[in-house]
Amino acid sequence: MYSSSLVDAPLIREPLHAPVAHLLRGGVIEGIHYGSVVVLDTGGQVQLQLGDIEAAFYPRSALKPVQAVAMVRAGLPLDGELLSLAAASHSGEERHLAGTRRILDLAGVTEDDLRNVPDLPFDPFVRDSWVREGRLPSRLAQNCSGKHAAMLYACRLNSWPLDGYLDPAHPLQQAIAEIVEDLTGQRIAQVTVDGCGAPLFSVSLHGLARAAARITTAVAGTPEALVADAMRDHAEMASGSGRDVAALMRAVPGLLAKDGFEGVQVAALPDGRAVAVKIADGANRARVPVAAAALGWAGVDPGLLTEFQGEALLGGGRAVGCVRPVRSLEPVVVPACA
Repeated sequence: MYSSSLVDAPLIREPLHAPVAHLLRGGVIEGIHYGSVVVLDTGGQVQLQLGDIEAAFYPRSALKPVQAVAMVRAGLPLDGELLSLAAASHSGEERHLAGTRRILDLAGVTEDDLRNVPDLPFDPFVRDSWVREGRLPSRLAQNCSGKHAAMLYACRLNSWPLDGYLDPAHPLQQAIAEIVEDLTGQRIAQVTVDGCGAPLFSVSLHGLARAAARITTAVAGTPEALVADAMRDHAEMASGSGRDVAALMRAVPGLLAKDGFEGVQVAALPDGRAVAVKIADGANRARVPVAAAALGWAGVDPGLLTEFQGEALLGGGRAVGCVRPVRSLEPVVVPACA
C-alpha cells in the first residue's frame, strides 16, 4: 500500500522519453511521438513504465485535483459542481462563469480580486462567439478562474491576506505545497509559475500517478474523496461540453481523470489503479490515445475506450492513417490504420 513517508525530490534532468505513439499514414510510420507512461496496480506498484517516469516535470493542470484537496483540507466548504469547478480547466461556458461568480460571492470578493491572467474562453466555439460579440478577455473567462476563486475563498476563511495569494511564500501556497508532497509521496523539485499565474510544483510522473490513486482510494467523506466525487459527478464542470476528459470519466465507471497543457494526462480508478502520461511535444492527438491505451493495459475494458483511440488522419478527405500507441502499450484494441 501507499507509504506516508516522503522520498527525495525527483532529479531535474533531460527526460529520457521513449516512443509512445506512431503517426501512421498509408501503412508507413510518418512520425513518432515521444513521451513517458506509468501504470500503477491496486497496491501502488509500477506495472508498466515507458520512458522516464522519475525525472522532474511539470504536471500543469493535471495537478489541480491535488490543489483542490489542499484547499478542502484548509477548510474550503465547497462540494458538488462548485468543488469540481475549483479543480477545473474549464471551457469558459456560461455555467463555468456563473459557478465562478457563485464562489466569489461566497468568499465576499469580486472578479477584481482575481489575479489569474485575463483570457478568452478555452473552448474554440465559445471563444469564437465571444469574438463575434466583441467581448474582451477577462479573468472570469480564463480556464483557471474557478481554482483562483476557490483560492480566494480559502484565504478568506483562514484570515490569510488576499493580496499576494499567488506568492509561493503565501500561507495558502505553502499549504498547497505541503499536500502536493503528501499525496505524491515526494519532495517538490522546483517551483515556477503556471500559465494562469499560480505557483506550479515540479514532481515526477510516477508521483502524479500516485497522488491520483491516493485521491480515488481515500475513505468516503475525506477531502480527497470529496474532490474525486465532485469531479466524477460533475465532469463537465471540471472541463466542458465536448471535452475528451469529461467523456472519458463518463465512459469508464468510477474513473477520475484530469488533463494538463503540454500533453499531460492522469487518471485513476477507485481500486487504486492509475495511469499518468506525458507527451514530450505536448500533442493532444497523442495524449488521448496513449492515455486510453494505458488504461486498457491497466485492465479497463477496451470496449469502453473505443472513442478515445484518436482521430483518423485524412488524405484527400478520406481516412488514410491514424495515431497508434506503440505495441508495448497493448493489450488494448487499437485502430487499424490504412
